[in-house]
Amino acid sequence: MKKILVLIGLAAFAAIAFVLSLMNGSVTISSAAIINHLIGLESDLSNTQLQIIDNIRLPRTIVAMLVGINLALSGAILQAVMKNPLADPHIIGISSGAGLFGIFVMLVNGAGGMLVTPAAFVGAMLAALIIYMLAWKDGIRPIRVILAGVAVSAFLGAGISAMLIFFSDKVHSALLFMVGGLSARSWNHVEIILPYAVIGTTLALLGTKHLNVLQLGDEVAKGLGQRVDLVRTLMTAVAALLAASAVCVVGLLGFVGLIVPHSARLLIGSDHRFLLPASALLGAAVVTACDTFARTIFSPTELPVGILMAILGAPFFLFLLRRQL
Repeated sequence: MKKILVLIGLAAFAAIAFVLSLMNGSVTISSAAIINHLIGLESDLSNTQLQIIDNIRLPRTIVAMLVGINLALSGAILQAVMKNPLADPHIIGISSGAGLFGIFVMLVNGAGGMLVTPAAFVGAMLAALIIYMLAWKDGIRPIRVILAGVAVSAFLGAGISAMLIFFSDKVHSALLFMVGGLSARSWNHVEIILPYAVIGTTLALLGTKHLNVLQLGDEVAKGLGQRVDLVRTLMTAVAALLAASAVCVVGLLGFVGLIVPHSARLLIGSDHRFLLPASALLGAAVVTACDTFARTIFSPTELPVGILMAILGAPFFLFLLRRQL
């Protein structure tokens, strides 16, 4: 019962963050008017306010929530699969792999839209495979995953930087991609990420039982009939898909997959049947709330949400790293 109440509380937090995101900006709109508009009741909103909500803030907020869900679930899955509480798609290089392939498709081939996410997924999977191979030596140890991930992330980051040099005319948009931001996100971005968020979330929730078994250790899992390597590969693919789709629409937004799963674990425990839904709800709320704060605190100048997440996430990572060592 306590876990159900925690999930309800996190859902309420996400709903509050959603409404606050629609309320705040260069034009402040009342929560009552927004709620009435969203549920189809008459409101006193002007045409300008309706345009602001429907075409600017609503798609941006939906993208923020979907990105939060995807990155939080990706981080929670990677922490279980790699047996590493420090695992995060950004820290260990999976996001960099997705970013490298995504930018390659966008800049070199001039393609965009629906083609970017499959390319980013391939990059994320290759990065995960390389990290896993480098970290494997008579089993997986957390510190080896981090060291291999940092090295792979640096290598892939150098590739991204090289492409930015060759395509210097597009540096501004690429810099926003590197930092991670939600500026000018539209319904087109919602259409890009939504199918992958639905598919990835469904697959993640279907795999909760297998993730719980993995936590018992490989030998015990095999004794219970678990095909450990197959489960680890499939769940890594799900995590890569979730991270890749988020990277495609928001760029290299870091630390969401690190902070959120740990916070959810403190609230609800390590049972993935509850941990994954809690991480999804908390991820949606945190990214949306941070984006609202980042774009209003220095108004009219907008701070990319990735900068705020780095300010929050870097000390958190160092704290966890110190505890692990």
